Amino acid sequence: MRLSSAAIAAFLTASSYYTSTAFQTHQPRSLHLRRTTNTNGVNHVDSNDDSSNKKFVAALQAFKLEEGQQSNMFDGPRPLVKERDACGVGFIANTNSGDEFGTHKVLQEGLTALDCMEHRGACGGDGISGDGAGIMTQIPWKLFSEYRSDNCPQPGVGMVFLPRDETRRDQVKQVIESVCKANELDFMGWREVPVDPSTLGPNARAVVPSMWQMFVKAPQRLEDDEETRDGFERTLYLVRRRIAVELKNNGLTWDDDDGEVYFASFSSQTIVYKGMVQGCVLPQFYKDLQNEDYTTKFVIYHRRFSTNTNPRWPLAQPMRVVGHNGEINTLLGNVNWVKAREKSKVLDVSQLDDLVDAEKTDNIVMLCNTQDVPSVLEPLVDLNRSDSANLDAVFELMTKSRHRAPCALMSLVPTAYENEPALRDNPEIVDFYKFHGGLLEAWDGPALLVFSDGKSIGASLDRNGLRPARYSITKDGTVYMMSETGVIPDLDEADIVQKGRLGPGQMINVDLATGEFKDNIKIKSEIASRHPYGEWLKKGRKEVTKMGFSEERIYDDATTTFAQGTFGWGLEDIGMQIQDMAGSAKETTYSMGDDAPIAVLSERPHTPYNYFKQRFAQVTNPPIDPLREGVVMSVAMTLGKKESIYKVSEKGARLIHLESPVLNTNEMDRIASYAEPENGGFKQATLSTRYSLEDGPEGIKAAIDAICNKAAEDVRNGVEVLILSDKASGQSELDDTTYIPPLIAVGAVHHRLIKEGLRMDTGIVVETGSAWSTHHFACLVGYGANAVHPYLALETVKQWHGLPRTQSMMESGKLSKSTVDEAQQNYRVAVENGLLKILSKMGISLLTSYHGAQIFEAMGLGEEVI
Repeated sequence: MRLSSAAIAAFLTASSYYTSTAFQTHQPRSLHLRRTTNTNGVNHVDSNDDSSNKKFVAALQAFKLEEGQQSNMFDGPRPLVKERDACGVGFIANTNSGDEFGTHKVLQEGLTALDCMEHRGACGGDGISGDGAGIMTQIPWKLFSEYRSDNCPQPGVGMVFLPRDETRRDQVKQVIESVCKANELDFMGWREVPVDPSTLGPNARAVVPSMWQMFVKAPQRLEDDEETRDGFERTLYLVRRRIAVELKNNGLTWDDDDGEVYFASFSSQTIVYKGMVQGCVLPQFYKDLQNEDYTTKFVIYHRRFSTNTNPRWPLAQPMRVVGHNGEINTLLGNVNWVKAREKSKVLDVSQLDDLVDAEKTDNIVMLCNTQDVPSVLEPLVDLNRSDSANLDAVFELMTKSRHRAPCALMSLVPTAYENEPALRDNPEIVDFYKFHGGLLEAWDGPALLVFSDGKSIGASLDRNGLRPARYSITKDGTVYMMSETGVIPDLDEADIVQKGRLGPGQMINVDLATGEFKDNIKIKSEIASRHPYGEWLKKGRKEVTKMGFSEERIYDDATTTFAQGTFGWGLEDIGMQIQDMAGSAKETTYSMGDDAPIAVLSERPHTPYNYFKQRFAQVTNPPIDPLREGVVMSVAMTLGKKESIYKVSEKGARLIHLESPVLNTNEMDRIASYAEPENGGFKQATLSTRYSLEDGPEGIKAAIDAICNKAAEDVRNGVEVLILSDKASGQSELDDTTYIPPLIAVGAVHHRLIKEGLRMDTGIVVETGSAWSTHHFACLVGYGANAVHPYLALETVKQWHGLPRTQSMMESGKLSKSTVDEAQQNYRVAVENGLLKILSKMGISLLTSYHGAQIFEAMGLGEEVI
């Protein structure tokens, strides 16, 4: 008997225990299932013939697949459940040996190291095909000497994967050449890359692209020298993204195993050779790598181990700028914020007509939306790509702006700079991280990143240091950096003059022009000293530190109890959660078994929060221990307008920094005081999310539209702090009105502002009576809130503290004695620690990275709501 996977999924949706990953590893013991594939390639599940399962099986048949649908199981966002890497990576750099083009020895050592990293990679079922292996080097100009001339010593070189079919390939080439010609790139010719397909495994050979290199001259408007090299690089970068659009416009995209069109690199400085092979096969497949004329000053090598996804030629690494060993746990949030940031750029898209002029291309990468113009440029980020590919895309764009590669990486993957003893003598580095931390959320997760923009080469570890990274420097000036020692068998210990390892958040860098090696402090201090970040922060940044709590009640007991009922509070919430959080500064401990039906199947009404389940770390990604590793974690947030990350200026320091995302009345008053012109001039507005009961059930749609429209209008008028409040003035307003659930309200406003290109111009504070547990706060922050003022939860703490029963328990020693202020402080501590625990389950260190990430599974809510 056969069941569709959709039927199984429909059944499992009824239990919060089964996630997409859990389904694969935890099958119900009473039903033994086996996934098979029919002749049409459709997945099915076979059950055993046990009679006890027949009723269960028959019931599942009610959930049919739609025509042409292979599965309606929602595995989750692709970046969370598909693309994961755990690899071997490293680099070798020597600028002293050989001539201006380096030596073949550097390449040979890099290939040897790649081969020795084989145990860190994976191979296919045929035992020969690999998950991926590759190298990035300086362009081997000796090898390409026929394409160089006195008037064009360094042309642009593209390494392109093309279809095997000659007709398709010729069509693609024609489009590529026409786009280059339209952008003043004089096309010099194609070179078919010498390869040996016989070295490939059956799996890799079945899908191998045709490998070609293309050469273009710099536009005559750009002088072809080192000073204008950045302008040429920007043109190549933009033209590459333009080509992808034109191929699609011409219908030259194919969804089969011979439809790959991919630029592994397109630069006048670096080139990438990579493929779906094992490390030892790479130089056998690419014959160029055996040629003595292939010389270079550096090589980045990468051996891929991919989990939860099938290997593909384009997914092999290095990418165009970075080689990545690890996982980006915050990818959903990062991509969402990149889209919001691109949408907020102010330069008109008409500027995209000129991809050549150096000044205009500089403006394009810094000031023009390059995400939402699919008719002109390929989107910058895409959740259908891997986490490494998206990180590489943003990193590459930053290096094409005025960021040097180490600066870009310091911003994207910051160290845990707070209370770091190693930085006590370098306040400029701390100021750099404070400044950029306000503008850009960290790409967080275990990661070793090796990078090069052609000017320098380096490596950096994530703030937790969860990937191995060691380096050695020899007498001849060669720098070896690798995931582990021993990958260079011929390296003589007597030749090593310095060696070490990267610690959490540390970086090393080699200047490819001078050969200078820069350790963690030197490179970071050099980058941080380029701007007076400390002065900017002192002038523009406002601090909201934790303040004492008010003991004054806002409602009487009867009104408080009524408000609790309208916001969905239960007796258990007050008698257990509030008591534990306010009394002992800890969350309530529940039993592991939960026999209550999930929200979608319950006969009782539930708050929207209950339809969401938090995701957790998987595969090679360990969760963080928030108790022992708390030094690398933070719940600090910011409010205000976030300036461009691509163009550093003093305006970027003008933000309100919140020590805690859980605000009290006094802190709300402090934020309000910053609206005064002499105190920062942070314009603020409060939008009520309450609407009349007379509007009936349909009133909520009108109310949502109204607050979204008003929010967009206010932000256009300069509002930098937007407060969404469901607070009622008293009993009469509670009687006559209801409210938009805060999770719905903040999500609607957040996405409307993104759509309008306004989200980066303001911070959102949710002032609500419908948030009391840590899950509620996590949902609100995860869907866009910068901070939360839980006024009713704090009011409930005051109410609970004044109860005779509470006072009696304190007197008897069953509860620790506390004042009203201390009880509210305990509540906030419990919420903050609960948020840290939730972050740690996903392997995320910073609440700013969790902000807007939407890392939840939702069951029972329609797409219109989500």
